[in-house]
Amino acid sequence: MIERRLRILIVLGTSTGGIGRHVRSLAAGLVERGHQVVVAGPSDTETLFAFTAAGARFVEAEIGVTPSPRDLAVARMLSHWVKGADVVHAHGFRAGLVALTAGAGKGLPVAGVRAQDVPLVVSWHNQVLASGLRGRVMHGVEGIVARGASLSLGASADLVAQATAAGGSAELGEVAAPTPGLASHDREEVRKSLGVEDEPMVLAVGRLHPQKDYPTLVSAMKLLGHRNPRPLLVVAGDGPDEQALSQLIHQEKVAARLLGRRDDVADLLRAADVLALSSVWEARALVVQEAMQVGLPVVATSVGGLPELVGSDGLLVPPGDPAAVAQAIEAVLDDPAGAAARAQRAKRRADAWPTEGDVVDQVVGVYRRLGTPPGIEKGHPA
Repeated sequence: MIERRLRILIVLGTSTGGIGRHVRSLAAGLVERGHQVVVAGPSDTETLFAFTAAGARFVEAEIGVTPSPRDLAVARMLSHWVKGADVVHAHGFRAGLVALTAGAGKGLPVAGVRAQDVPLVVSWHNQVLASGLRGRVMHGVEGIVARGASLSLGASADLVAQATAAGGSAELGEVAAPTPGLASHDREEVRKSLGVEDEPMVLAVGRLHPQKDYPTLVSAMKLLGHRNPRPLLVVAGDGPDEQALSQLIHQEKVAARLLGRRDDVADLLRAADVLALSSVWEARALVVQEAMQVGLPVVATSVGGLPELVGSDGLLVPPGDPAAVAQAIEAVLDDPAGAAARAQRAKRRADAWPTEGDVVDQVVGVYRRLGTPPGIEKGHPA
């Protein structure tokens, strides 16, 4: 029996990194399998991830980081697309809330839109880290989304547990490992361009945001200042903490380079001696996966999904502990043979990670399991 193609509406909010890349991969794979895909998200996401180039249709839906009164207008617009879909797949609880308001899943009785009997899958990619009143509000919204979704897919086991505890039905949702980028310059050429000579290069890649806890990494680098040659911290990324981080580096007199947003991470990974990640939480950090795939030693915090991702093939340390981060970086630099052995094990570990095709197969299975109807095909609304 030939299974008919599905009409899939994918909804996402603001994204400049991993979530957008995941949605782009998912959309491309679904289109390749003959499904009709509409991606709804902020205009910037189409600019960054080119969903239309992957064969999907793109609909502008300005879903920001925090709830806004304009979400109601976005939801009313999206209800048109929900009505024409077999399944809606939202990425992140903000997108999930707007999709619920647009009538997907169990729906929400607001915005003048009724539930439309269209299954809603919500992928959970991030943990709510806010505290105080804002944190309570965001956790409340998470609960609404968990209970309103037909199924939540957690990118890590702790996210699955969180969605379940909030009253929803949840299971692990695989996220494909990124395809290792090809280096366009050799190691020495890249190091020279960064002003790196014989000193060890400690690389950090990620948005300059409180979640990444760069102050802990800067403090760790200060503790390594006694080494000769002194290690150099190289940070690739931009974000709201850029000015504060620059000031902290200057204040602590740490040897560091802030590179801003880069599109040559593959080159940087091959030029570095160790990747350091000091985040207070991560699901499956893409840069850690990329480092493991190319054999770069990893030092990371033991949070979220990182322990299950890295295992014993990297050095894991407690969050918010500069001394532990410094000690782990020193362990890599002082025992290059041991670090190289762990890195080679990490490469073998990476070989077993799900591919982009595996992830597409999983989500299509989820869509069909949720009861997408086998009736007459009809196109998405114009």
